[in-house]
Amino acid sequence: MTSSPSPSGYLASVSHHPSGVVPRTPPRRLPALLRCCHPEPALAVTVFVTALAVAAGHGPAGAAAVGAAVLAGQLSVGWCNDAADARRDTVCGRTDKPVAEGRLPARAVAVAAWTALVLCVPLSLLAGPGAAAAHLTGVAAGWGYNLRLKHTLLSPLPYAVGFASLPVFVTLGLPQPVRPAWWVVAAGALLGVGAHLVNVLPDIEDDLATGVRGLPQRLGRTVCRWLAPLVMLAAVGVVVAGPPGPVGTGGLWLAGAAGAVAAAGMARAAGPRSRRPFRAAMVVAGLAVAGLLGSGTRLV
Repeated sequence: MTSSPSPSGYLASVSHHPSGVVPRTPPRRLPALLRCCHPEPALAVTVFVTALAVAAGHGPAGAAAVGAAVLAGQLSVGWCNDAADARRDTVCGRTDKPVAEGRLPARAVAVAAWTALVLCVPLSLLAGPGAAAAHLTGVAAGWGYNLRLKHTLLSPLPYAVGFASLPVFVTLGLPQPVRPAWWVVAAGALLGVGAHLVNVLPDIEDDLATGVRGLPQRLGRTVCRWLAPLVMLAAVGVVVAGPPGPVGTGGLWLAGAAGAVAAAGMARAAGPRSRRPFRAAMVVAGLAVAGLLGSGTRLV
């Protein structure tokens, strides 16, 4: 078994190329750098939070400022992840990682991570000091996961804190700052834990081989692929039942659809590497997000 490298090495000092790998071709920095930032989840989270800002009552300028801050934070966390995991990804032969392929030095990714983090601070402050504190706490949780907590039983905690901080950032940044409803924060935390399980699923074996033993790795693939849709389903339940007053017809349809998708994804799972639970978890998460966006001013 290969010993796990220090996850903070590339971020503490950005003067070394990963594992001495020499790029095989002249680096095309920007496309490779964009691949390192985990673009799909970064864009998805940015679009969701920007839409949530609009639903909560932000005007165009306010929603744009929220989106810019969230994008900077997501970019910083994504680049931090690839810089911290550079040696591990190289050992695992990851062909989807430019640093592991030798197409980009880890130094460039680390510099990008710190640059995005620095930009995230003033962009977050545009929403006010309270909102900025909430958002930067979530971003710090993401960095904490990358640098240390992914190796521990507390690995779901940074995801829960990071996702829960987003609605707090949105509502504290309103012209009249207000705390979000409890159920919005709870739903965000559950979505974060579900995202952690879904994100880890494809890499559990590589993680274990290189010494990463967070909670999902210790639970194992079989448990995680069943647990992920259930956690997302719990988020839908909170979104439906959390707002005051009786549950409307729309909420009942949302809960029923989420339950059916989760049950189908788990019941039809074929083999330990089936992607049906993964897809079910993503669909159920989408339904939870749709429920949050549909809640509008009830978020506060």
